Amino acid sequence: MLQQILRDMYIDPDLLAELNEEQKQILFYKMREEQIRRWNEWDKILDKEESKLKIKAKFQHNNSKHIKWLRGADGEVWVWIMGEAQGDKLYEQIAEELMAERARQQAQREAEEQWKQKEAEIEKKFRDAMAKEKARIVAEKWKVEIEDRKAAKLLEKKFQEELKKREEEERRKGEKQIRQREELRAKELYLSLKRAQQQNQRNENEEEEWQEQLRKSKAADEERKHKARRARAEYHRQSLRAIQKGKVAGLSNLFQNTTLTNGQEPTQENGTISPIKLQIPTEKVWERPARPISKEVIIRWFKQEQLPLRAGMEKDSEQIAAWFHGIISREAAEKLLMNKPEGSFLVRVSEKIWGYALSYRHQNGFRHFLVDASGDYYSFLGVDPNRHATLTDLIDFHKEEVITSSGEELLVFPCGQVLSPPDYSILFQ
Repeated sequence: MLQQILRDMYIDPDLLAELNEEQKQILFYKMREEQIRRWNEWDKILDKEESKLKIKAKFQHNNSKHIKWLRGADGEVWVWIMGEAQGDKLYEQIAEELMAERARQQAQREAEEQWKQKEAEIEKKFRDAMAKEKARIVAEKWKVEIEDRKAAKLLEKKFQEELKKREEEERRKGEKQIRQREELRAKELYLSLKRAQQQNQRNENEEEEWQEQLRKSKAADEERKHKARRARAEYHRQSLRAIQKGKVAGLSNLFQNTTLTNGQEPTQENGTISPIKLQIPTEKVWERPARPISKEVIIRWFKQEQLPLRAGMEKDSEQIAAWFHGIISREAAEKLLMNKPEGSFLVRVSEKIWGYALSYRHQNGFRHFLVDASGDYYSFLGVDPNRHATLTDLIDFHKEEVITSSGEELLVFPCGQVLSPPDYSILFQ
């Protein structure tokens, strides 16, 4: 199962949900190791291709274009860093001056356009006034009625001078207004550029914050790797202790014509206790699918592959273990463990993988561990060092050794059957 996950670099979400946190960390660490191994292979291939390209470029025509760097008195490439040479202005000072000059030029251009419009308005205004006055004089025949034409000319000239004075006054007021608008506009543009600069600085700060978050994420990634390595070391230590105790060994011998007895739920006929009769299938080994696809397939797998390995049986007797259950759901397992003390546990046949799920009653709730039985040994999914010959060996081992160092789960109280017939009866029919 683990090799398939690493080969595909994918784990089914339903299967992932069945793993506890420590198993997830170990599985994540192994997938990262596989990624790094593939990246290293890709890097080697790229290095070979780049070396071939360099050799090819070495023999190209000498007339090809090249970059020639300007060198200083020391023979090194000449580099000028703004602000470090004598007489250089600070970057902030240069930026302020550039923004002020850009604002002034923009305001000046806008003021020129406004003055052109204002001047056109003034000329039109007084041209229209003069035309109206002349029309009035002609209409009233003012010059004809006045005997002294010279006086009329002087009066007209005086009126023209007054209009000209008023026009000049209007021009001065217009120029003053334009200058005031120009100054205000320059300030507005400067503030706009200043806000843009501040926004860029905020963006830079956000970039720094993002980099800090990225650094924290990498640190968390390293912490997960450390926890995974620590968990693997803990499992390795437990495996060594198990070997010393003689609890991790080769595969159990296959057996045939075995009679099983459940210690908690025997059947009773005519006042006598009758054991559950188990017939070991004699047909050829079947080819199972990649993963369980139906309840019928799981039952066939159990009968043909697990019964010969004494799965769910006590080690030194022909009885079914008190902790063994059939194909029940996670919710059903938690319901059975609901009112049990901490350390209570049961083992159920999994519907997600070829194996089992160990459900454990913890002080803060429930924990579930997948047990991989797809090979010729039993081990928690994602953990290689601790391999057991039988399912009972795995359970007995963790009655003395914790499952995870962080949770310190010890298997103390087996949770038995409450139904009659027991929920595993379909597996032994």
